[in-house]
Amino acid sequence: MNFSRFNRSFHRWASIVFTLTVVANFVAIGFLGQASVPPIITYSPLLPLFLLLGSGLFMFFQHYFDRRRTGLTNA
Repeated sequence: MNFSRFNRSFHRWASIVFTLTVVANFVAIGFLGQASVPPIITYSPLLPLFLLLGSGLFMFFQHYFDRRRTGLTNA
């Protein structure tokens, strides 16, 4: 499995984890109230979001780097 396929799979699973942490955040706020939610729950979506940013930017720019490597400029 090459790095591109691994990155796509990683991005997919990180998005699932991000969605679950956001849902858990809303559930915790709903049950506990805004003031009594622990910071670990409040800030838990930030790590998956940071990982999504990195893998998403890699996938976005990979297309342009592949073009340059193969010599296609106006395709």
